[in-house]
Amino acid sequence: MIFEKIQAVKPRTFCSISCFLAMNHKAFCFNAFSENTYIIWDDNKEGLIIDPGCSNTMEENELYAFLQDEKIILRHHLLTHAHIDHVLGCNFIFTKFGLNPRFYELDRTLYEFAPGIAIKYGLPTLQLPESGPTIRLDERITLGSLQFEVLFTPGHSPGSVCFYNAQYHRIFSGDVLFEGSIGRTDLPGGNHQQLLDSIQQKLFTLPPQTEVYSGHGGVTTIGMEKMTNPFF
Repeated sequence: MIFEKIQAVKPRTFCSISCFLAMNHKAFCFNAFSENTYIIWDDNKEGLIIDPGCSNTMEENELYAFLQDEKIILRHHLLTHAHIDHVLGCNFIFTKFGLNPRFYELDRTLYEFAPGIAIKYGLPTLQLPESGPTIRLDERITLGSLQFEVLFTPGHSPGSVCFYNAQYHRIFSGDVLFEGSIGRTDLPGGNHQQLLDSIQQKLFTLPPQTEVYSGHGGVTTIGMEKMTNPFF
């Protein structure tokens, strides 16, 4: 696996539905990199998708069937960062729902180069839609009664961001922080010290009960990672 953890244990698949009052989510484990794609929705069936990684017809059908069965209306198409394993399903989401992916501007080069990276790794030809409005760092992404704060957390990629919901103490961290590990930084645009600083200054200052939903692997908490993550 090329874009997930360094010194990582084998990722666990955790594709169950979790429902907590007005904030519901489902994680899909997609593509050859075992990337976690997240659907989040409220009780009014307003939804968003983070990092669509569906890479073949079977995965696309699984995702689409879930959205149809749950009658979820997607309102946002968000990327924590633009590495290949996190953008493989962007064109599918655009084609089916008319939503252009949104990411932070510093990852634009990664997004534009992704089709070439797909060729390099022997993946099928990748088409990507035009991106939507750039995510602003001062933006509050609203989904019905839910709000997500954008945290700028560079290091794994130049424009990595996390999406944090304070009400339900959950953060969708992309490939910044994992259960017992951190994102790799030896890819173009990576910076190890910058990643450590991002985690310590932006994530480890969150309440310890904050649940961390990463781009690969299992769920953890901020408190657990502060106590046990070997990189700190």
